[in-house]
Amino acid sequence: MTGFRTFGRPGGFAAVSLAVAACTTTQDLPDPLKAGWQGDPVCERLHEDKSQRVLRCTFPPTVGHERHFHAPHFGYAIAGGRVRITDASGVREVEFATGSHSVSDGVEWHEIVNIGDTTIVYLIVEPK
Repeated sequence: MTGFRTFGRPGGFAAVSLAVAACTTTQDLPDPLKAGWQGDPVCERLHEDKSQRVLRCTFPPTVGHERHFHAPHFGYAIAGGRVRITDASGVREVEFATGSHSVSDGVEWHEIVNIGDTTIVYLIVEPK
């Protein structure tokens, strides 16, 4: 993912396939809290103040996160799993190991879908 630096467990993120995808600007897209899946929310605000916002996003099998953008943030996999990610770089399958984490300078756009058989729970911490 463009703008992501991964840390945590080795092999936390593994690219498997790549294809070309269309480009979109963040002006046209919701942020992760407003983006959902087939009309249902997938993220909830756990905390927000003048310095940060914390979201918990939950993705049961076959549930995803429709196209959205991310401001700079820290992410942590409370419960890992396998997702298909589509972004400006293409389409790839990624394994999020439980306990893995990443730091992102922001993501212009992406969308994901849980292609595994476990529920993924991901924490997003956005500085303001």
